[in-house]
Amino acid sequence: MELQFTLVDWAIFALYGAILAASGWFFSRRKTADSRDYFLARNTMPMWMVAISTLATIQSAATFLGGPDLGYSGDFSYLFTNLGAIIAALIVSRLLIPRFYAQRVTTVYELLQSRFGTSTKHRAGAMYLVGRVFASGARLYMAAIAVSMILFNDIAAGHVVTAVLILTLAGLLQTLVGGVRSVIHSDILQCAVYISAAVAVISVLLSQIPVPLPEINAALQSPGENLDSKLAVVDLGWDLGDPFNVWATFTGFVLLHFATLGLDQDVSQRLLTCKNPRDGARAMMLSVVMVVPVMFVFMAIGMLLYVFYQRPDLMAGAAGPAPTGGDITVFMHYVLNEMPQGLRGLVTVGVMAAALSTLNSSLNSMASVLTEDLYRGWLNKRHIDKPARHFVLAGRISMCALALALGGMAVVCYYWQQYSELPLITFALSVMVFAYSGLLGVFFTVLFTRRGNSTSAGLALAAGFLVTLAQQPWMIGLVSDAAPTDIAFTWQLCLGTVIAFAVCCLGRPEPVSIDNRSLEGSSA
Repeated sequence: MELQFTLVDWAIFALYGAILAASGWFFSRRKTADSRDYFLARNTMPMWMVAISTLATIQSAATFLGGPDLGYSGDFSYLFTNLGAIIAALIVSRLLIPRFYAQRVTTVYELLQSRFGTSTKHRAGAMYLVGRVFASGARLYMAAIAVSMILFNDIAAGHVVTAVLILTLAGLLQTLVGGVRSVIHSDILQCAVYISAAVAVISVLLSQIPVPLPEINAALQSPGENLDSKLAVVDLGWDLGDPFNVWATFTGFVLLHFATLGLDQDVSQRLLTCKNPRDGARAMMLSVVMVVPVMFVFMAIGMLLYVFYQRPDLMAGAAGPAPTGGDITVFMHYVLNEMPQGLRGLVTVGVMAAALSTLNSSLNSMASVLTEDLYRGWLNKRHIDKPARHFVLAGRISMCALALALGGMAVVCYYWQQYSELPLITFALSVMVFAYSGLLGVFFTVLFTRRGNSTSAGLALAAGFLVTLAQQPWMIGLVSDAAPTDIAFTWQLCLGTVIAFAVCCLGRPEPVSIDNRSLEGSSA
């Protein structure tokens, strides 16, 4: 197949590039005085902008590519798991956001400092960096394979690396100068772009399927003999390998979203840019609610693709051959083989927008942890004073280094995901568990007990990571000849969190000495 961009495709691509460059310049004009301005915009961002930015941060290229894949192969049960997100958001708004604002933290891991000391804050920040490199690297990889397939018509290693470089450079330039203020404005643009691209794809599919919407709905309701309805929302089945049933929703997904919204600096940083804790909580709730209709749009693409490829009786010969195992996703197969000329550029732009919205946020939030928690702590320990502007420069240098790390991880994921054979969105969610298990165990100890100390907190962070690692099928295969048990990431998270919590609680409380400055002063 010889795939070429048409003049219209290239024009859309060029227009998007020009808008990115112009918006990056416009929102970076304001000079950044200190690290609090650079990383938190001095708590001046409007609630609605933070909500959209949080939505864009939570979603990614995994949503753009993996959502249609879920709709094609399954039903709408993934949407039901967002009930776990709503429950988690209510808990975070009650337990964490008021504390973050009261103690004027720059990163959420500063909350641990008053309980377990500076070393625990540093370890938690380091664990977050490891987990975020895993998770954001995976999302960058997913966007890169889509861009490689569209631009180069394959996923050869060299072309994927080129796509990774293009995306990483674009994301770095968007956030390097203006900091989080620039990221939030950029996220609004990216969110509008990738949702518009998804709506355009649905419009095209509806025009290509030669039957009215009621017949499409009936086909999805009754897909065939011995096949369950694809419109089902609640999965009451019990399967240890199924991450989207109702049992996982009220356990693993509550934990996952509690960690995402409250303990992951990638999202929490957005909420801390609001004017007060009430606005921060409202922005979080609004973003969680908005996820549902947006995710429905992407899964609806997959449902229409199912009719397009699996119901030839409705298509009357209008569709091409169904995707095979060699295709990365059914959506990419459709884009490469069936998408009308002139729209591939729009899809490419949509994938890039979804990727950049997450990449920008990750770079800024990771740089805040590396600069404020680790580097500033290292200077304080050695009684080295630096002017406020120094930490802005340090944040920008950190971003460059982290961009290289994310690019490297994206290349690693190129091989990892192919070996694991997980669907893209499941793979993206599962890699976050490595860091979240330990962080949840330590934060739950702080929130609900008076136990633990610096040593047990450090051991808990390590235990959460190692327990998750031990549950990976390829790790099980190293120590046993039997077929490895498929344990869904939701149950991996539950087990890792319980063990990390138990390990942290083993430590006896001890007096804490906070080096050099109070918690409030650490973010001033």
